[in-house]
Amino acid sequence: MIKRLVIGTRGSKLALIQTELVASALRARQPDLVIETKIITTTGDTNFSPIPLDTVGKAWFTAEIEQALSQGNIDIAAHSLKDLPPQLGQGLTAVTVLERADPRDVLVSRSGAKLADLPAGATIGTDSLRRRAAVLLARPDLRVVSLRGNVQTRLRKLAAGDCDAIILAAAGLDRLGLLGEATELLDPARFVPAIGQGALSAEVRADNPEVVKLIKELQHPPTVAATEAERAFSEVVGGGCKLPVGCLVEIHNHRATVHALSGDEDGSHARTRTLHGPAADAPRLAARAARELMA
Repeated sequence: MIKRLVIGTRGSKLALIQTELVASALRARQPDLVIETKIITTTGDTNFSPIPLDTVGKAWFTAEIEQALSQGNIDIAAHSLKDLPPQLGQGLTAVTVLERADPRDVLVSRSGAKLADLPAGATIGTDSLRRRAAVLLARPDLRVVSLRGNVQTRLRKLAAGDCDAIILAAAGLDRLGLLGEATELLDPARFVPAIGQGALSAEVRADNPEVVKLIKELQHPPTVAATEAERAFSEVVGGGCKLPVGCLVEIHNHRATVHALSGDEDGSHARTRTLHGPAADAPRLAARAARELMA
């Protein structure tokens, strides 16, 4: 039986909270398990170049953690599933864990105005091409400006007047105890979330079967089914796609709803699709949505 585990994670407050969620779930199954958290600084934590994060590759936030995992310095790498690159390091495998939090995006505005009520020319802060595409689809009269930093940093920049509103993930705000800051929960049919948004992933070495088995005990089957279908969308558009894309699969009462979005390289000309069908067909529906959007 495993007696001790080291979990590697980024050092932001949100990353540490998410890592503790995984650690607490492990302790609930094995109370005598000793768990150490090891903070690892990634390129994304130190490089603040004004480049849309969608275009730099997800390895910015995972490569150093994966290296520590491959070298045996940690036993588990904790990530937001949406940050996990489609191609993992050699000998590594990832397991989606725990029930997914609210996957939606939220608007936080300085004035308290909802998206539809913001004045023409108002500025929306985000460094996501996907969110830029969704904003311009809903309100082409708004301006989207670059805004980097962790959740608290972006909230401070909003309060300082750097922009009129920002878009964040509901799950991150909620885990930080800041969901009350949200002005509006955005409709996922128009503001389609990132693939895997709201879900957590534990990356492990494939040659460590005891840890793989232990981590798999934390899986939430409905979350696994939904996020695997979203990855079917990703496979069609290309795992390394730098276009603004998003996909959310919702499964209820044996029925699946697929929301999907794609835009041009600059975040313009966004297109969306919403498809419905049997839950068992969710991966095929997601792949179909991708083909229709990319046609």
